[in-house]
Amino acid sequence: MFARATLILCLLLFTAQAHAGPEIQTWETDNGARVMFVEAPAIPMLDVRVVFNAGSARDGKLPGLALMTNMLLNDGAADLTADQLAEGFESLGAQFGTSSLRDMAILTLRTLSEDEVRQQSLALLGKVLKSPTFPADEIERRRLQMRVGLEKQAESPSATAKNHFFEALFNDHPYAHNPAGDEKSIEAMTRDDILAFYNRYYVAANAVIAIVGAVDRKQAETIAEELTRDMPAGEKPSPLPEVQISGKGSELAVNFPSSQTHIYMGQPVMARGDADYFPLYVGNHMLGGSGLVSMLSEQVRENRGLAYSVYSYFSMMQRKGPFVFNAQTRTDRAHETLEVIRETLQQFIEKGPDEDRLTSARKNITGSFPLQTSSNANIVEYIAMMGFYDYPLDYLDTFIDRVNAVTAEDIRDAFSRRVDPDALLVVTVGKNGKDGT
Repeated sequence: MFARATLILCLLLFTAQAHAGPEIQTWETDNGARVMFVEAPAIPMLDVRVVFNAGSARDGKLPGLALMTNMLLNDGAADLTADQLAEGFESLGAQFGTSSLRDMAILTLRTLSEDEVRQQSLALLGKVLKSPTFPADEIERRRLQMRVGLEKQAESPSATAKNHFFEALFNDHPYAHNPAGDEKSIEAMTRDDILAFYNRYYVAANAVIAIVGAVDRKQAETIAEELTRDMPAGEKPSPLPEVQISGKGSELAVNFPSSQTHIYMGQPVMARGDADYFPLYVGNHMLGGSGLVSMLSEQVRENRGLAYSVYSYFSMMQRKGPFVFNAQTRTDRAHETLEVIRETLQQFIEKGPDEDRLTSARKNITGSFPLQTSSNANIVEYIAMMGFYDYPLDYLDTFIDRVNAVTAEDIRDAFSRRVDPDALLVVTVGKNGKDGT
């Protein structure tokens, strides 16, 4: 009897530990940057991710300015040229990168945690953060690179559909324009524009620093202070405007010489931290988020052979992002494909999922979740996101329990309140479409 009780207790403890996420510590630097830290001594590596509220939603009248600024951080800092920066990181075996999204601008560093290598790598990152030079020749090189990028997007029916979708869906909201800019803005932006953007948004009060690796709390505090030392405290930018929802459906057909018609359909539904996140997320996993076993794939691909790929997802941002349905199909079957997607969504909203499918979805989500936080690189990305969007520190700890708590009624209720099949924007890109340019 005692042995049996001990075994049960051990199993309970193991289950609790399996569900527990990494221990996250948080604080602010002296000049106001938020720090998210996880000590991970298992491997001698350090991952640092610095996130600024400086994505394309802050472009203002120059679409592409956030991306241009972010790329140029790689192209010279303090007394180092772009080549010298690259050689410096490479000689240390460190990996450095930048990226820019609609909400955020990101800098990443991965390096060995051994003292000398770590300190030299962080010193290079500090120069990039605080002393970018924005050389004129590099600006012109990036300007050309962005023009080429726009040309490639224009040649892609999928990219064309996505750009038209965001523009029509968000209208005059900062999320509407292409983060890669447009020809006029790329040509018009000057070094002064880039420098002004950097000085306004790359400040400590607007930063989240995520640190994961083989360093202790004291070392992490030193790292964060050194990265932000001499960085202006600055101020957070004003909140983005709320996304206005028209409540009316609309369609846009764009003519494009492609062999298939590309479909984007959706509406603004959910922002980061939304109270309905878990029922909407679990529900969509069954509807269109689980690949070939999703309801959409069964109805569109398996039962009717209308499309090889069809899926749906929530694109969440600071303000309401879209619930997106995406498919590619033969042009002569585009209308039928749209009707099947609409019918599948309507039936899901009305009836909700059956218990067997819901049980399978819960197991699939919770079974794969530990793998998503199994590496330092995954963890640093998660905690940077949590710090940026102000998620509760127990988000990773409670994720599995909250998924398991979602019921079929929760899903029906959330979808019926938040998703309106009659208010969807439909964008199709393919032959016989109208000129949508």
